[in-house]
Amino acid sequence: MPFIHVEMIEGRSREQKEALVKEVTEVVSKHTGAPTEHIHIIIQEIKAEKPWPKRQIKRLINFI
Repeated sequence: MPFIHVEMIEGRSREQKEALVKEVTEVVSKHTGAPTEHIHIIIQEIKAEKPWPKRQIKRLINFI
């Protein structure tokens, strides 16, 4: 039963978040074999108080 946590800056529409959940669910199911009804996506929206420094974003990308 996979749990996927997504953190993103607030401001996306409901439709955008629904599309994200649909596609992430399909990819996780494809690569893990888990049934789609057992995959849980949790979206946490972060306040966009100030922009992130570029080096911090670069660090996040390099981590992946």
